[in-house]
Amino acid sequence: MKKKLLALLLMAALVGTLTACGGKKEAEEPAPAPTEAPAEGESEDPAPVETGDSDIVVAGIVYLDDQFQNLITQGYKDAAADAGVTIMTENTNSDQSKETDLLNTYMTQNVKGVAISPLNADASVATLKEAVNAGMKVALTDCTMDDVSFAIGAWTSDGYTNGNLAGKEAAAFIKEKHGDDTVKVAVVQFASLLPDQSKSRVDGYLAGLEEGGVKYEVVADQDAWMQDTALETAGAIITANADLDVIITVNDGGTIGSTQAVVAAGKEEQIMVFGHDGSDQISSMVLDDASPLKSVIAQDPYMMGYTAMSTLISTIKGETEAPDAGAVQYIDGIVLSSNDKDAVNAWRVAQGFEEIK
Repeated sequence: MKKKLLALLLMAALVGTLTACGGKKEAEEPAPAPTEAPAEGESEDPAPVETGDSDIVVAGIVYLDDQFQNLITQGYKDAAADAGVTIMTENTNSDQSKETDLLNTYMTQNVKGVAISPLNADASVATLKEAVNAGMKVALTDCTMDDVSFAIGAWTSDGYTNGNLAGKEAAAFIKEKHGDDTVKVAVVQFASLLPDQSKSRVDGYLAGLEEGGVKYEVVADQDAWMQDTALETAGAIITANADLDVIITVNDGGTIGSTQAVVAAGKEEQIMVFGHDGSDQISSMVLDDASPLKSVIAQDPYMMGYTAMSTLISTIKGETEAPDAGAVQYIDGIVLSSNDKDAVNAWRVAQGFEEIK
């Protein structure tokens, strides 16, 4: 029953983002499974403050109202609950000034630490360093900063590496269908939102195609990271490119919307979609024999949030002396492919979703 409830809670949520920060270090141990995740577009009501037994107050900040960032937030919350501390959570909705205002406010409210998915490597770091200088501890998730020495640590995924794994899997499908022919590829990404992160994923994907021996021509490269805009954008690309063979997408909203666009155009047999991020809905699409979505690379945003927040709180409590200070831990991605449905179902069960026969 618990798994069914979790699947229903996660099913409505969409979209995600991610990548790298600095020197690589392995993640140490898995976090507990998430208890729930708010669906996309939902606001947290009442105010996003959850009280613990301790007098310690921490904060968690993300930058999008999508499944990926919502699961990071859920990781923050669960870690705080397990540690018995009060947590305030906020979503900046890609507003840099709101992020700055939140951090400045926390500095005046005796907030002991903040775990944050920073919006911009350049604009965010100045205020974060001010917070550290004011005595606040900072943990980073899903970050793009080269220098994280001011933080107790960073937990993220490597966009290029994950994209490369996904690209190699895509290459196997493409080679099987098209052989040595040059395929026409469309890219749907989020460069105008987070250019470095989006570029690293796309570059990894295309490198994976090349390493897999695929000859390709990119005939369209557009931004659309939310499901509804991706549906519209991918639909327009398909209309403008009647001989399109492949769509590569690099976040979950783009993946779902692009897949739906291919189905809406009735071109499931012609166009293959390869995506990024894992969810109940996306993995269900991969398992559907009629779906044009052939494979994705799944991340673990919940573990990013939980591990970052639990380490932050342990550091504040003096239980650990920030062993990961200035270091980046990469949470590895996993390929979910229609060529290995048993592995996809194993991943679903591990996430609390029901197996699909």
